Amino acid sequence: MELKIQNVTMTYPSGKQALKGLNLELKSPSLIGLLGPNGAGKSTLMKLLVTALLPTGGCILADGKPLARAERTLKANLGYLPQDFGLFDELSVTQFLDYMAALKGLPNPKAAIQEVIAAVNLEEKAKAKIRTLSGGQRQRVGIAQALLGDPSLLIFDEPTVGLDPEERIHFRNLFSRTAQNRLVLLSTHIIEDVQSVCDQIVVIHRGQILFTGTPEELIQSAAGHVGAFYAQEAAQERGLHITARVNTGKGVRCRAVADVLPAFAQVEEPTLEDAYLYLISREAAR
Repeated sequence: MELKIQNVTMTYPSGKQALKGLNLELKSPSLIGLLGPNGAGKSTLMKLLVTALLPTGGCILADGKPLARAERTLKANLGYLPQDFGLFDELSVTQFLDYMAALKGLPNPKAAIQEVIAAVNLEEKAKAKIRTLSGGQRQRVGIAQALLGDPSLLIFDEPTVGLDPEERIHFRNLFSRTAQNRLVLLSTHIIEDVQSVCDQIVVIHRGQILFTGTPEELIQSAAGHVGAFYAQEAAQERGLHITARVNTGKGVRCRAVADVLPAFAQVEEPTLEDAYLYLISREAAR
């Protein structure tokens, strides 16, 4: 699967311009992390990729064909979990997945349903009504329906929201295995999820792409721009974007990013979160 986004613009009827001239190529096999603040345009981009919206400018190609003409083929090979995914509360987990399998036209739904229920660790809840499930279990049902039919393109919008740390680790591993022969697009606010499994990162801000590349490349871009110091040292300092505060026996220890670190700051090795916050804060200051 290959998706080419060429000079795509999306303006809503209200006049809000959600995307501005996006150019991006997504190829399988790959696990791509989509990062950006709220309102950056991430969900709009994913809705365009699943043809829930049509761009107001530019075009999207799926394996070389305009997405509008390849819509049927795309949807037959698509697994999608939107951020607000509705479940039928009075159905059991198995009944709901059977309904979704019918919509996808799967020839052998029973085997496929058993496979995805096992993949998301819901065997004990297979016959339970969805209304009895916890928030994390409901999220797992949403992930399961996206996996139905072994799709070649998977798009997840905040898939690990509501999951506990152990569940998040399980699904990070699942996404990583799934991406070995597919194109997987993962939109999330949880930087740790991206750092753990994604081989490529796309950062969107105010409808434009700020960065595309590997996690390592993004981290390297923040080298020399991350520092640590005590709060009292920075009382009058401007231009610092504080990313963390920790109480210690010597006072509040701060971690910050800046274009130019003050002399009192101890230079620190950047994390992916540092690099992401540095990129966003630098753009916001323009």
